[in-house]
Amino acid sequence: MLGKLIHLGFDALLISAFLAGVKRTTGLTPALSQVPNKDIRQLLRSYLEFGEYLFDFAVVIFGRSASFERKR
Repeated sequence: MLGKLIHLGFDALLISAFLAGVKRTTGLTPALSQVPNKDIRQLLRSYLEFGEYLFDFAVVIFGRSASFERKR
């Protein structure tokens, strides 16, 4: 049971980071204004902000690694 919860939590983090990457590259983001409940909307906003934090963290880590190079 604990393993399944950890797996679902990790999947949720990956999805959040993926959505942050989509937002950074295309500008597309989920329409949170369509969520009727204010508390759930704030929870989703926090979830997406954490994904942006993870995305930024990954970019810093990859940028310091010799295994990745920046191409523009």
